[in-house]
Amino acid sequence: MKQRLEDLYSTYNRRCYVHPDPLEYVYHFEARSDREIAGLIASAFAFGRVSQILLTLERVFTIMGPSPSTYLEHASRKSLSKDFNGFVYRFVRDRHVVDLLMGIKDLVADFGSLENSFVYKLSHDDETVVPSMCFFVKQLLKNHRDPGYLLALPEKGSACKRMNLFLRWMVRKDDVDTGAWTCLLPERLIIPLDTHMHKISRNLGLTTRNQADMKTALDITQAFGHINPADPVKYDFALTRFGIRDDLDLSRIPGFFKGGR
Repeated sequence: MKQRLEDLYSTYNRRCYVHPDPLEYVYHFEARSDREIAGLIASAFAFGRVSQILLTLERVFTIMGPSPSTYLEHASRKSLSKDFNGFVYRFVRDRHVVDLLMGIKDLVADFGSLENSFVYKLSHDDETVVPSMCFFVKQLLKNHRDPGYLLALPEKGSACKRMNLFLRWMVRKDDVDTGAWTCLLPERLIIPLDTHMHKISRNLGLTTRNQADMKTALDITQAFGHINPADPVKYDFALTRFGIRDDLDLSRIPGFFKGGR
């Protein structure tokens, strides 16, 4: 199993396979302060048809300009409401975007960066990022902010796929993931679980659970952890390419689904 996964990783975990993916918008920025803000925004919109996600992010980052951190530093609720007036993406309306951006702005002002706020409550005893994620989301929701569908609540059992995707982008460092954060080890990350990753994981024998919730995400992460304890989400990008790109088909890889853990 590990050798097959390593083969997939070495073949497909490359920058040339990123498009189409919201991650590509994080690459537009060089500064760490811009990358973490762009990453949180891009991951928050990572639902629906990928073509529409990319069009939506293009609109958002065009409004925010060359430096999202500078834009938010000088923004007010009034200016954000003006800039995003009439914004609509599926279940998301302009008020949801404004509340998310105000949450990011206040978090950076309070802690100095999104990274600092995320690790503020991190304990050496925490096996995963779930406790820190709960604190982080609660801080974004302070002052009765309501980002709507843009943020999932970990304490309600959600797999929090988009937040875990954001953390993978920030914490891991290779040809795909940016490594913009340095205060968190990859071993604590959780697999970004969606229906496609759930199906793959069941086919690989990594879980028998039927519901794509946080318990299942932790179950799959633990299984990957037996294969690669220091980096359990290492293979996420390579495996999920097959659900995004029309030119790739995991079933065509000989013997990939043979065997279990």
